[in-house]
Amino acid sequence: MLNAVFSGDFPRSRILTAALILIAISLALGPFLFPGTRAFATLGMICIFIIVVASYDLMLGYTHIVSFAHTMFFGIGSYGIALALGHVGTGFGAIFIGIAGALVVSIVLSLVLGLLSLRVKAIFFALVTLAVAFAFLSLVTQLYHVTGGEDGLRVRVPRELGPAYRPLDGPLTGFNILAFLKVLVTQPWNLADGFREAFFNVNVNGRVLMYYVLVAVATLVFLFLLRLVNSPFGRVLQAIRENEFRAQALGYKTVYYRTAVVILSAALATLAGCLFALFNRYVNPENTLNFELMVFILLMCVLGGMGTLYGAVIGAVVFILAQNYLQDVLSAIGDQVAVGGFLGKLIAPEHWLLWFGLLFVVSVYFFPSGIVGQLRLRAERRQMAEEEKDSSAATDLQEKTVE
Repeated sequence: MLNAVFSGDFPRSRILTAALILIAISLALGPFLFPGTRAFATLGMICIFIIVVASYDLMLGYTHIVSFAHTMFFGIGSYGIALALGHVGTGFGAIFIGIAGALVVSIVLSLVLGLLSLRVKAIFFALVTLAVAFAFLSLVTQLYHVTGGEDGLRVRVPRELGPAYRPLDGPLTGFNILAFLKVLVTQPWNLADGFREAFFNVNVNGRVLMYYVLVAVATLVFLFLLRLVNSPFGRVLQAIRENEFRAQALGYKTVYYRTAVVILSAALATLAGCLFALFNRYVNPENTLNFELMVFILLMCVLGGMGTLYGAVIGAVVFILAQNYLQDVLSAIGDQVAVGGFLGKLIAPEHWLLWFGLLFVVSVYFFPSGIVGQLRLRAERRQMAEEEKDSSAATDLQEKTVE
């Protein structure tokens, strides 16, 4: 059964498997393990960016198509939902109209972009997508009466997806795992009290229901892409990545395959944008169309490992956790270690971006094929070493038997 679910493409590393199981449990039980709105928002963003980065990895990692227009499709989805809920109504019908309209716009744009630009070299395609993305950002910023300009739009979600909706009569019980682990490490003699105090009430409302929609969609999209890249279609994409001329010589119309990948990737980015608008309930050019966001998506893809899909999960988790909590880590270090002078200024929380960049450089240096790629390489080397050891032992036993 697992073979069918994962399409025969398993993590192939014990450490990676353990990390993915931990992430899956954390996302599935997130509202019941991590209290607070900040943790809740972080978990939601991880689900959304798993979709975004996985769809980008389909282009970059599996087909070697470099595009800077991914955030444009993400923004089309976000603004599609915001405009539909603002003008059609606040029901689920408006949501479906917004999703359908955004998908149609994205598919048409990506089709035109793919057919016109994929016949040229990769660098020119990247430049074309960059120009189109900037043009779209400028258009959204200028059309103030439609898009709200730089002020953005507030997304009025249906009541069933809002904080006031309570599907259950009373709260459920959660367990603050981080608070318990903190007591376990710092005050092990006070473990019983720490265990009792770790329990908290979870009010299941429309926001929690929306979160589980994100978890379900992210899981389905990931499994769908896993199936796709392990299908004959996905093998053609990998053949194009390795040697496009050879794929053409074998009779494949590579432009059609590359265009199909651009359209599919754009549609998934649009879907992620729709979910972002429903979860965040506010969209503006900065949080949907900014070029900095495009760079972050690229970093998540490279950090996790291109061409693996599992790298999208690892990259999104590591990057978003660092983005949200690195300042807290630096603040805690500053409180525990009284360092003055230049070093003290360096570890100040406001300089978190400097340390974030340094961490990225170090991770790329030690994990040139991404975290997932490096873990798989390490597992393969260990397996080869064990096979050589077993082979040597069998040979020695055979020689002793002959003697």
